Amino acid sequence: MLFSNAQSPLAKGKSQINAGVGLSSWGLPIYLGLDYSVHKDITLGAEGSFRSYHEKYKSVIYNHTIIGISGNANYHFNTVLLIPPSWDFYAGMNAGFFIWKSINFYPGGNTSGLGWGAQIGGRYYINKKVGLNLEVGGGNAFAGGKFGLSIKI
Repeated sequence: MLFSNAQSPLAKGKSQINAGVGLSSWGLPIYLGLDYSVHKDITLGAEGSFRSYHEKYKSVIYNHTIIGISGNANYHFNTVLLIPPSWDFYAGMNAGFFIWKSINFYPGGNTSGLGWGAQIGGRYYINKKVGLNLEVGGGNAFAGGKFGLSIKI
């Protein structure tokens, strides 16, 4: 077989927890998520995020919080690109709902709603269970990207 030396970093039927911080113009988000491998090259995941920030709008400072709940699907390129299992390179799509809470009478245009986007990311596993994760994306609340840890369970 052509790709017999490549191994997936997360075997089919296995999971990992992801946690870290994101980049955004709307405060510093923290996130916690779970990925489940449905195929040696495909994971499905769920994620929750929280952030709080202040905004000056027309000389008044408003406090906001954003809670996000989303799902994602990623294709992992290890098998196709013959990447060793200590590395993981992936790309995928996500969709979710974001609850944008502000004090009453906030006149700005920020509202709750659905969001969707795409992401490209990579991991380096520092041992068999723990990895460092870096992801960039667009079209969602983590449009700048995120950085964190991945722990295989």
